[in-house]
Amino acid sequence: MKIYSIKLKPIYSCSALNIPKEIKLPDGWLLSWHQRETYLALNDPEVNVVINTGMTGDGKTLAGDLDVIFGDSLALKMYPTNELARDQEVSAREYLKQFELENKLRINRLSGQDLELYAEQEGIKKKTAIKTRADQSEIILTNPDILHYLHRGAYLTTYDNPDLLWNKIDKRFDLFVFDEFHVFSAPQIACIINTMLLIRHTNYRKKFLFLSATPDRDFIDRLVQAGFKVKVIDPVAENKYRFPTTQAEASELKKYNWREVSRQITLNFIALESGSTSSETWLKENSDRIIDLFIKYPGSKGAIILNSIAAVKRLVSYFAELLQPLGVNVGENTGLSGQYAKNQSLAADLVIGTSTIDVGVDFKINFLFFESADAGNFIQRLGRLGRHDGYEKDGEFIKFNNYIAYALVPNFLVERLFLKESAPLEVEQEYNRPFFHQVIRDEYRHINDFRGYYSRWGGVQSVKLCFQLGHPNIKARYKSDLKRLQQDCETVFNTSLKKTIGKIKGWEKEWKELSGNRSGNPIAEDASSFRGVSCLQCGLYDLTETNEADRYKTYGLPGILSNLEIETITKAEFDRLLAATSKKINTPIPKSRFNYCLGFMKLHRYREERLNWQFTYHGDLKDISEAYKVMVLTQIQVWQPENYWISQINKQLKKQALVSYVLPFAVAEIKNRLRLPMHFQIYPISDRTSIHDPSPLYSIAFGQSALLIDTLAHWLKSKGGKSWFI
Repeated sequence: MKIYSIKLKPIYSCSALNIPKEIKLPDGWLLSWHQRETYLALNDPEVNVVINTGMTGDGKTLAGDLDVIFGDSLALKMYPTNELARDQEVSAREYLKQFELENKLRINRLSGQDLELYAEQEGIKKKTAIKTRADQSEIILTNPDILHYLHRGAYLTTYDNPDLLWNKIDKRFDLFVFDEFHVFSAPQIACIINTMLLIRHTNYRKKFLFLSATPDRDFIDRLVQAGFKVKVIDPVAENKYRFPTTQAEASELKKYNWREVSRQITLNFIALESGSTSSETWLKENSDRIIDLFIKYPGSKGAIILNSIAAVKRLVSYFAELLQPLGVNVGENTGLSGQYAKNQSLAADLVIGTSTIDVGVDFKINFLFFESADAGNFIQRLGRLGRHDGYEKDGEFIKFNNYIAYALVPNFLVERLFLKESAPLEVEQEYNRPFFHQVIRDEYRHINDFRGYYSRWGGVQSVKLCFQLGHPNIKARYKSDLKRLQQDCETVFNTSLKKTIGKIKGWEKEWKELSGNRSGNPIAEDASSFRGVSCLQCGLYDLTETNEADRYKTYGLPGILSNLEIETITKAEFDRLLAATSKKINTPIPKSRFNYCLGFMKLHRYREERLNWQFTYHGDLKDISEAYKVMVLTQIQVWQPENYWISQINKQLKKQALVSYVLPFAVAEIKNRLRLPMHFQIYPISDRTSIHDPSPLYSIAFGQSALLIDTLAHWLKSKGGKSWFI
């Protein structure tokens, strides 16, 4: 097998001149240009949104904290994953100690699980827990989900004023920070824009900071349209990075206090055939490469980042056994890993994980094997490597001698990068990161950004916020704010809220007719949520988990059907197991996340091969699929003959009211033509005319995925009997 190898030059970041006199740095510290510019922008009364596009590893987090450390700001910081928030808490505590501020600036983390445990242990309601935690913190590290839901009144009772919680939170905190913002898609971005508009019109002089190496230009344009004063801090555009080729060039940069933020990397491309297990198979067949890295370079630490949780689970046990004679320990970090396993994994010699470790988590490694789904995913994962000179072990500093990456990529990408006429890359050549990143963006798979979502669905969230401000108890207080909020929402989403209200009422009427006059509005609820309302989550008791407290998890039914060997149990049995474990470890386990699970199961093991399955519908899908609209469906079930327990799940599933979008095309065709992300949740479905067909001609998306498909489906409408694009 031919390996296509290149070198990526190291990155040096420009240090700041004329540091503001109030900033007192610890001995040996340098302030980067972009950190200084961010601090100045946040203190500029003419700016209310700052976007820092510094490269991975260049201290964007500290850039956002300088205004808290040396100013009077209090910060509410949002991270896309709880794992990243946890990692950032550790980092923040370390540098606050160096600033001798650990006893002056209180840092607290707040996730849904933290909130539930805190409320249970203190015997208080969640709204009180949030307020108490806020009052006791100068910096809160949380996720944007919580920010979204507290501004939608999710933690309040019907007797509370809608602004009871968010008004106090917004008044206390001056700075709202969104880290790794580029990982969010259109529904989450629409939620954040709506929340920003509410904050701006009801609590003035607040600042918003977005930290992202690859900001979305459309997002910036929408903020400007809404009247925000935006300042972009772009070190690349300002020529504040250098990429030395020789040691002499690097030494010259260091003389002028340029700081190395990423080391030189040898990047090897491995071309693989498309397949769900191609990377896993290659890693097993080429495990000698990993063994050699640990033998040739003692003290090495590495990571393997894959797309599949099941593949990671299988490889963890495989490499743990293989590397045990070398004294190399293996860690696991996935969405299904328990908290204890995640905490241990980042200190392991080899950590194997999924996207839970590629989104900003700072771990110290000198070799990396990774697969990717698209350009952004590729750049994000490669950015985990080269950030550190080494690590401390038993009081001794272990220095890395080299940095090696293996990119496990589809054949077509290697052909485009190296083999086509006028290929942008040549084997054994050196390239700087901005050039290389642009090449990857140009040549790798482009995924859809769903920008049509904003005008089609963003206004549903706006209506919810405006309805709150019109509540009789607070209407007089926010009368002028409500009018401005309505105008800005219509501008930024290019929509009419009056028409949106009409649509919401129409969905409610349809739901009542379908459900026998039940209250609710499933479509509006999904459109108003942050990550979507999942009706397919199941509760798992994970017998593969060694730490008993971490055995209680939730996971989506499609993933279970494909990858897990399970045994169904009743909710009562699941609750008994949970109660027994809580008593045994003398610590309550959060349980509200299991309240709406579709079913409950014991997880015995992960399958070596994915099983085929499909959804089924009791009626005829022809008219539904040709309607090209979001609708609520019932009587959906699953067909998978290999599993005896399906009938038990189907009893519950067929009762579910599922926000759905059905298309008269196979899944593979839709994913290809609409350029959907790799893990986009769209599945095969058959009806009574094609039941058990091994290749169903229909596909279905649920919840928020259905809303996203709704913004694109016009590309697939037939014209002259053939699919066509606009």
